[in-house]
Amino acid sequence: MTTALETFQQGGILAYPTEAVFGLGCDPDNKEAIERLLSLKARPADKGLILLAGNYSQLLPYIDESKIPQDKRLAMLSRWPDGITQLVAKNDNISSLLCGRFATIAVRITTQPDVVALCNATSKPIVSTSANLSGQEPAKTWQSISIELSDKIDFIIKGKTLGFAQPSTIIDALSGEIIRS
Repeated sequence: MTTALETFQQGGILAYPTEAVFGLGCDPDNKEAIERLLSLKARPADKGLILLAGNYSQLLPYIDESKIPQDKRLAMLSRWPDGITQLVAKNDNISSLLCGRFATIAVRITTQPDVVALCNATSKPIVSTSANLSGQEPAKTWQSISIELSDKIDFIIKGKTLGFAQPSTIIDALSGEIIRS
C-alpha cells in the first residue's frame, strides 16, 4: 500500500486535513504535479496557491527573506501557527504556478499533526488549496470530498481538521492588510 509520503515523493496529489477544511496538495517543487492539481480543480494558474508548512524553516527556499524587514518578520512569526495565511515576497527561483500573477507567495504554518508529519518527513511544505472544484464549497471531512474529485486524488489522509469554523485569513505580511477574513 502506498503511503502519503510515497505519494508526495512520486508526484501524486494528496487530500489532507487543514485547520478548517480538507486541502489538496502536492510537492511544491514538482511542476507536473502542480499542473495536474490545477487541472484537477479547474483552478486558473494565475490565482496562485498556498504553501502549508510544519515550521518556518521549511518555507525559506520559497520566500525572499531579504525583502522582509526584521520587525515585519517578528510580526509575521507572531501570527502563527494556524489559521493565518500570509503573503510574503517570493523567491525568484520558484515555479510561477505557486504564486500565479503575484510578486508574493501565500504561506502558512500549521499544527495539524498529519500535515506536520508529512512536512517534517519531506523537510518541505506542501502545496495547499481547498479540496473542491473551483467555485464549489470546500470539503470539511475526507468523506465529503466530491466523487468526481476523490476519484482523481492519489492518496487521502483520513485525519481530522483542527475544527476551525472558517478557512484561513489571508494577510499581507508587510502591510498587515487583511485580504480575506
